[in-house]
Amino acid sequence: MTAREILDRIGAEAPSGVVDLSMGIDCPQVVVQKESLIPFMEFLKKDSELAFDLISDVTAVDYADTRTPRFDVVYHIFSLKNNERIRVKVPVGEGEAVDSVTFLWRGAEWLEREVYDMFGIPFNNHPDLRRILMPEDYKYYPLRKEFPLEGIED
Repeated sequence: MTAREILDRIGAEAPSGVVDLSMGIDCPQVVVQKESLIPFMEFLKKDSELAFDLISDVTAVDYADTRTPRFDVVYHIFSLKNNERIRVKVPVGEGEAVDSVTFLWRGAEWLEREVYDMFGIPFNNHPDLRRILMPEDYKYYPLRKEFPLEGIED
């Protein structure tokens, strides 16, 4: 299945909540409403033609003062069957949580924890949401735009 066929299948079969479908520079890209994330991710994994069975990355982008909602949570998922990758973006406002996908891809556990630790975006129903790189009582999020390049001394 080619990247174009993947986009066509998603456009025709995906549950509601898809905001945008496009071909990115390197892979198909889908923007999904936060409330529709779990049904959409279940569709990607369980659809026998798509078979997106490996999550390779979860990260975020901070648009700070340039856009509302402030963040995009970005997922990169790979299909071993089709040898294709897809990028899924979910717009998230400051202080909002995203549903965890760890029940679909166990490998998302540490990736979601890193997003929480660096950006402060919490994940609902995460099995162990705590900081992994910064001290547990650290009140800042180093990958947010307002974090000073020199760091913060406490």
